Formats: sequence, structure tokens, C-alpha cells
Amino acid sequence: MRTKKGKRFPKKGSLFPPGETGDGGSARLASLVAEALHEHFASEPHAVKTVMTWTEASDRTVKNWFAGTHGPSGEHLVALARHSDRVYRVFLLLTQHDLIIVDQLVSLRAQLGAAMLAIDNFLVAPD
Repeated sequence: MRTKKGKRFPKKGSLFPPGETGDGGSARLASLVAEALHEHFASEPHAVKTVMTWTEASDRTVKNWFAGTHGPSGEHLVALARHSDRVYRVFLLLTQHDLIIVDQLVSLRAQLGAAMLAIDNFLVAPD
């Protein structure tokens, strides 16, 4: 369709906003999330629709995530990490907090072990 001056109207929704071009962080995020999504869904036929349900994002946006051309941001990334362990691992890798989480889990495991011993001692103790 053309305007009165002969110029074309832009097609609605044909262009996706470009990602950040700084240090390549957004490109790395996009490729890692795409890889994680492909690993998570392998060959499931309804992968895009499932991710759309998880994140409430449009199909085009989700397809861009799968293609690795754009990465999720904000609440979409949180929703993906909540539903996919692989995306969660990517999130931890990028934030470099995985070692802190492991340390906390080891500490929690020790505390749970001590609590279980206390319960066992209480149950076995004579009246």
C-alpha cells in the first residue's frame, strides 16, 4: 500500500527491534537460551506453544528465542527459568551465582542431616 506521495507504509510487525550491540552479552544470552530451549524440548511438536503459555509472549517472540536471534528479558526470562531447568542453569551460569547456590545447598543438606539425627534420637529415646 502506498501513501499519496508514493511512499510505502511500513508493514506492521515486520521488523523486530535490534538487540544490544555492546559487548555481545545479549547475543550470548540469546544463543544460550536457544540452545537450552532446544535441549529441553528436543523434538516436541508443541514447544513454541508451551513456551507461549509459560511466558505469555507472542508466538513470533518465542520463535525468535528458539532461533537465537533475540533473547528473553525480564519476566520472560524468569518464567522460562521457573519452568525449564536448562534455562535456569543458563541463568545461573550468566549470573555466576551457581557456586553460591551449591554452597547453600551443601550447608542445607548438613542442617537437614543434623535434624534427621535429632529426630531419630528422639524417637529411639526410652520413655
